[in-house]
Amino acid sequence: MKIIDEIITESAESYPLERISDSPEDILFIDIETTGLSPKNSLIYLIGCAYYRNETWNLRQFFSDSRGEEEDLLLSFMDFAKDFHILLHFNGNRFDLPFIEFKCDRFHIKNHLEECESIDIYKRLAPYKNILGVPDCKQKTIELFLGIDRTDVYSGGELIKVYKDYLLNKDEKLYNLLLLHNADDVRGMFMLLPALFYHDLFRALLDRKVVLFRTDAPEYPQVRSGFCIDEGSDNESPDAVIDLPVRAMKVQANYYKDFDGKQKEEILMKISLPDTLPSSIGGSADGCFFKAEGATATLRIPLYETELKYFYNNYRDYYYLPAEDQALHKSVAQFAPKSHRVQATASTCYTRKPGQYLAEWDAIFSPVFKKDYADKSLFFELTDELKKSRAAMSLYAVHVMAHIIERA
Repeated sequence: MKIIDEIITESAESYPLERISDSPEDILFIDIETTGLSPKNSLIYLIGCAYYRNETWNLRQFFSDSRGEEEDLLLSFMDFAKDFHILLHFNGNRFDLPFIEFKCDRFHIKNHLEECESIDIYKRLAPYKNILGVPDCKQKTIELFLGIDRTDVYSGGELIKVYKDYLLNKDEKLYNLLLLHNADDVRGMFMLLPALFYHDLFRALLDRKVVLFRTDAPEYPQVRSGFCIDEGSDNESPDAVIDLPVRAMKVQANYYKDFDGKQKEEILMKISLPDTLPSSIGGSADGCFFKAEGATATLRIPLYETELKYFYNNYRDYYYLPAEDQALHKSVAQFAPKSHRVQATASTCYTRKPGQYLAEWDAIFSPVFKKDYADKSLFFELTDELKKSRAAMSLYAVHVMAHIIERA
């Protein structure tokens, strides 16, 4: 068995590894080469890994130079890996780690990798392939998405014969080819790290804390993105701050004609993102569109100028006035003639209000308006005061982007 060491010149600074660990010395990149897909009748002949020591990244490869060295390879690797706490890999949860676990069980070797946190780049991206606009999340596909042009002369499967030929004749060219393929795969993970910016953005949007925003409040909160609190407007309270992953930089109305020539209105929003994305992405849902490119995103959201209804919860305290098509509290409606009023029901206990409205898919913004009681579509009024609130528009941007991602 051979152990090969070298310095890695590729930089991992394209992604902040402190999001993964406070100390890069805790992180171990890993990739294995095998003689087949099944651990029951195949061997691990090469384990490549990258690790941080002495202020630089290093590559170490454990190579079975002869037949019958798989157990020694695993023993040496586990002795080396026992000091790490985080594993970083591509699709290792489905292949590399189960393969190693099976072999450790067979040789009764303690598997120190089980004690580590496993971070699978593939697994972090796979749920979002539609919003990323890729057909799958294979390593080659993600490399193309990120603009990485890396051409392998051989695939892992094709190298099986190369390894078997090497065992027969110990040809140095074959030896170098085997090591180079694995080394390129390990070093290639450094270039894949920026793909995690998408995972971070999507999770920040989807895992947002629920913020209930009263659009009729006398003052609104300010918004904080990262460590920066935006300069508040006149109707924002400096004593109330909400944390959001993105913030609205510019909001404006846009008028256009649809395919049928009907006049339509929409809100255009320019959004500041927490990171600079290496490749552009976009998506749409329920008439809302977004495109993210670099450190900004653009949102297009339908604006409805119409009349909607606000439904009161305590309908037993209201009368419905059919002539006026609205409900009034009994303390006021009791003075109306009995012939002009009836007991309100849940579906008739409303007041009507014309205005400009935006859609929402959870009751984040209140008061909530609807077309009819049974209608599941929710809306809130876009008032002049709300238009001035960066916090409100930023929160709405989070709400819309999260909705598009969920529907992708």
